[in-house]
Amino acid sequence: MSEPYDYSITSQALADLEQRVEQLTEHCVRLNEENRALQRQLQQLQRERGSLIEKHELAKNRVEAMIQRLKAMEDAP
Repeated sequence: MSEPYDYSITSQALADLEQRVEQLTEHCVRLNEENRALQRQLQQLQRERGSLIEKHELAKNRVEAMIQRLKAMEDAP
């Protein structure tokens, strides 16, 4: 028969594993915080984009109205 496998783990190996798990946990926390910050930034940029699109449309409509008035002035006797 084969000898049973030794499942014992050294205290150093356990300490190394514990440290690695802690590092991974901290990394996950940082990534989650960064993700939330990026989501907030994206929402802000989307609001700004919407506002800029609206301002662009207003400006475009004003310019088109001015062009129409100028054309009307040209056509008037």
